Amino acid sequence: MIAVIDDEPDILELVTIHLKKANYNVRGYSDGENFLNSLKKEIPELIILDLMLPDIDGIEICKYLKNHNQWSHIPIIMLTARSDVTDRVLGLEFGADDYISKPFAPRELVARVKAVLRRQNEKIAGEKIRIGTTLLIDTRRYTVSVKGETVDLTPTEFKILKTLAEKKGWVFSRAQILDVLWGEDKIVIDRTIDVHIRNLRKKLGKAGKFIKNVRAIGYKIEE
Repeated sequence: MIAVIDDEPDILELVTIHLKKANYNVRGYSDGENFLNSLKKEIPELIILDLMLPDIDGIEICKYLKNHNQWSHIPIIMLTARSDVTDRVLGLEFGADDYISKPFAPRELVARVKAVLRRQNEKIAGEKIRIGTTLLIDTRRYTVSVKGETVDLTPTEFKILKTLAEKKGWVFSRAQILDVLWGEDKIVIDRTIDVHIRNLRKKLGKAGKFIKNVRAIGYKIEE
């Protein structure tokens, strides 16, 4: 679903019609408050956001969304009648992914939407690591599943698994894993890693077999 927020009825209708023609599901909002309230029920795949709204400035909405983890991943295209470059720069600095100025050609808007969604899909695909056919690690949502079933890991266990999975086949010494976890602040002995690995394997069940022990060195993930 694409959320379109614009207080000009003609613009809102124009954008909605052309996005629907391009086979997108669209929700339209004429002010910022109603849009923000809608996030409690449904999270859009993309937001087209007018900067000049009657109640909340579009820049403030952009900043608010990008500062909250549950919404920060949503791509935002700014829609503006402002010619001031400063406004566009501010929007981009606060995390907007693109902008388009009014008046605009509907075909250009649809093309921008397709490009932003394509980049977002590529980004999401890069944030998921699959090991074999059973283990899936989502590095953005910090979730792990085995055969579709979510596995509850501690933050430390997740970080160890992610570190090993991002470089399949690479051998990490216990000291290297400790550096990733705690850097120079580590106050634990390297054998602590063995305990975490043991717990990790147990929680992963049959997928725990992917974590290999390399004698006298450390650990690696191998399919």
